[in-house]
Amino acid sequence: MNIPATRPGTENAGSVILLNKPYGVLCQFTAQDGRATLRDHVDVPGVYPAGRLDADSEGLVVLTADGRQQARIADPRHKLPKTYWVQVEGTPGAEALRALARGVALADGPTRPARVRVLPDPAVWPRQPPIRVRRAIPTAWLELTLREGRNRQVRRMTAAVGLPTLRLIRWAVGPWTLAGLAPGQWRTAPVL
Repeated sequence: MNIPATRPGTENAGSVILLNKPYGVLCQFTAQDGRATLRDHVDVPGVYPAGRLDADSEGLVVLTADGRQQARIADPRHKLPKTYWVQVEGTPGAEALRALARGVALADGPTRPARVRVLPDPAVWPRQPPIRVRRAIPTAWLELTLREGRNRQVRRMTAAVGLPTLRLIRWAVGPWTLAGLAPGQWRTAPVL
């Protein structure tokens, strides 16, 4: 069930759509090989995602019909922070957290400094399919806030410090959060 603040089709330049993208959904409106897309969840003409999430990532996708707003949200030059809740394999030590905070060397160059903290088990929905669990290896949640957006950056950063990502949820983009949205639900919100 969607939670629109306005009726679909009446959105104006003063609003964006916030969608909780489920796991496995492609961050596009055009179907590809029968896979689920944004169209399966948002039936509002003329809106496009401002930034992307991989199919194996979940969480907040901001959609807008305004091209300038779309560029402002997605372009790292505007330094709009994006906050991720990351379930990792292993126990994060102080050195791994410091490395994530100061920036990690990746194949395409060092990342910018990030804000990172260990997150007590957040109250999140169960993922379908569930993550793989190995009894002998603990898992932990991190909250990681970035001001850049490279391809699969969060996954590459956690892997570089020895903490492979098991589950990735984008919790916030700038001032917008997933609060109150179940997977597949959306609502409108005012623009920045």
